Amino acid sequence: MLLNKAVCVTGTDRGIGLAMTEALLHQGFTVYAGGILGNNEELSKLAVQFPNQLHAFKLDVGSDESVGEAARYIKSKTNQLELLINNAAILGDTAKTIEDDLDFEEIQKVYNVTALGAIRMSNSLIEPLMNGGKLIVNISSEAGSITNSHRDAWFGYCMAKSALNMGSTVVHNKIRKEGGRVLLIHPGWVKSFMSGEWNPAGTFSSEEAAANILKRIEEHKDKQLELPLYIEADSGRELPW
Repeated sequence: MLLNKAVCVTGTDRGIGLAMTEALLHQGFTVYAGGILGNNEELSKLAVQFPNQLHAFKLDVGSDESVGEAARYIKSKTNQLELLINNAAILGDTAKTIEDDLDFEEIQKVYNVTALGAIRMSNSLIEPLMNGGKLIVNISSEAGSITNSHRDAWFGYCMAKSALNMGSTVVHNKIRKEGGRVLLIHPGWVKSFMSGEWNPAGTFSSEEAAANILKRIEEHKDKQLELPLYIEADSGRELPW
């Protein structure tokens, strides 16, 4: 990876997004970091450590207005992005089955953020992306695999990640004609706050998952394929759609 190239990462408040932001800064990238919190202590510390290299801003990927404002901010500073990492997502309810009182408004919210958020960001930043590295990385999940579907709940998250996979193929089909590509990466089971509270039961720390993701990006960033790669971050193994 070359110094001074710009990347955009979403969902940078904590967890994988924050860890990827820090790792990319150490690699010499200029990072545009979008998070839902208006004031983030960890990002503020990184901004002091990496002056003029980190540009943090408030971002709600579920909002057209917020995404549009973020895109205008980024475009005011650069007309080229090496890559966009769409990491922002929410989990939603994981317990209710078809026999329960499902909260469809919440399911739609999960879908709006976790599936459509990446499409909003890609749409708003497609020009600087195609002027630059022409690479979009969407953080997906094994939960989006229809072939491997085994849960009897998790409606919002599973459906959103499956939709994200499909949306990624539609984006890839268009931009690959001009040398662009999309990668779909499952980070693995990560210790995180995704459930609304700290869950230490994951296999990987945020830092480990971030390192795995960036390793796979480096391995596959120049590959031209008919379909996006849908892979596990730790092993690099392809997942079934």
